[in-house]
Amino acid sequence: MAALDETARPEADSVLSPQSSALRWLAHPWLTIRVQLALGVFFVAAALPKIADPPSFAHMIYNYRIMPGGAINFMALVMPWIELLCGLALILGIWTAAARSIVAAMLFVFIAAISVNLARGNAIDCGCFDPNPRPKSRAERLDDMRFVIYRDLAMLMMVGQLVYAGGRGRIAGGRGTNDVSPAPSPLPPAT
Repeated sequence: MAALDETARPEADSVLSPQSSALRWLAHPWLTIRVQLALGVFFVAAALPKIADPPSFAHMIYNYRIMPGGAINFMALVMPWIELLCGLALILGIWTAAARSIVAAMLFVFIAAISVNLARGNAIDCGCFDPNPRPKSRAERLDDMRFVIYRDLAMLMMVGQLVYAGGRGRIAGGRGTNDVSPAPSPLPPAT
């Protein structure tokens, strides 16, 4: 009976389950490069208006009411440049492991900050893509905040896909999770 089970097993393994097919597709370079580029474009697009108008972005950060006063201007000057550099790194395929880690950390912070203000009932404009938004009603701002949380969760899932693909050695850039791996030696190993 054990021999029968062992002979039937290879045929079962040769057929891909829908789950393994989906997991292979998640790590496919075609998907990975597009997710990496899209995430990079999102962060570059979010950074540029903030870099152009730091005082308005500082006001947005102030409205969150979670940063100490002395850190607001520093954050308004530094955070957009970090977003820009991470976005460019993802687009260019350089330092991707560091860029996706920083992007994931920023997304966690953004989600937490917006969630705290949503729980407080503090209707704010997130300042994500435009530090000078048009005037909105309180209900519209609260709806926008919910949308931003879902959007950031979707971007966090994009980072998860990059991490998954990178763990399988198929990250865009071709080197897996270690962006600075040494080139293979042309010499055979010493015996």
